[in-house]
Amino acid sequence: MQTMTAGLPQGELPIARMCSLTGLSRAGYYRQWRASAPREEEVGVRDAIQRIALEHRYYGYRRIGAQLKREGFAVNHKRVLRLMRQDNLLCLRKRCFVPATTDSKHGWRVVPNLARFMEVSAIDQLWVADITYVRMREEFAYLAIIMDAFSRRVIGWALETHMLASLVIDALNMAISARRPLPGTLVHHSDRGTQYACGDYTAILNTHAILPSMSRVAYPYDNAKAESFMKTLKQEEVNAASYRNVHHARRQIKSFLEETYNHQRLHSALDYQSPVEFEAQMQNRIPGIVQRTKLDFRGMGKSTAMDDEVLLAVQ
Repeated sequence: MQTMTAGLPQGELPIARMCSLTGLSRAGYYRQWRASAPREEEVGVRDAIQRIALEHRYYGYRRIGAQLKREGFAVNHKRVLRLMRQDNLLCLRKRCFVPATTDSKHGWRVVPNLARFMEVSAIDQLWVADITYVRMREEFAYLAIIMDAFSRRVIGWALETHMLASLVIDALNMAISARRPLPGTLVHHSDRGTQYACGDYTAILNTHAILPSMSRVAYPYDNAKAESFMKTLKQEEVNAASYRNVHHARRQIKSFLEETYNHQRLHSALDYQSPVEFEAQMQNRIPGIVQRTKLDFRGMGKSTAMDDEVLLAVQ
């Protein structure tokens, strides 16, 4: 036996020789190999799905399928859905008590909706802002965010136990410091809440020549991108957490926003890329696409009373 296998390193015997030594036909060996290879591949895919589902607890089957393709697996969304159902990886999401965060009954000036006229094609053309509540063990905190509508990147945020104007001002100042938009190139869109309409907030917008825009009454989809982000935040971070206090909540939410959401989370609207990855790819694909450009609302759609109001606001 030793002379028959001498000179070959361990594990490098030809298949024909191994079959001869074990008394197995080559046809039998290949039949067994063809039967076991698909099972090994299936185990590998299932293992990857479970790993991704644990790392991103609220990823649906489409996002998990996109992540699998990025990792080199040849799968489609139907197969991912089937395997997730078999492994009981789909879950129901419940709605919880929602305290009011918008008070639009105030005496401050309400500006027209400029965002609905825009076709955003680069960063820092349109920022969207919103406030949501965060439940903690013994009280509520409130989170204000500023998000770039083009890349879905959160560029400013603040978390406090109050909803004073200073909350949204802190988020706005963070965004301005991070992006430094050129005067006259940016629209800031929000709801009609008193925090966004008050004099202190609008003074900062005016100082940086940022055009204010507010949602229309009874049109919740006017700020759909910010609302969609808040839903994602609740489902993927807040609802599964138990924050001891505002300091704990601020630390955990900061990690989610700046690490998970901006750098890792795949967005269907961004061709399943993260916001940071999308901005970098667009910059490399089309040089100058993220350059700021002067805003021009003239000639957008048919002439209406709202168009005239928008032109006055821009001028």
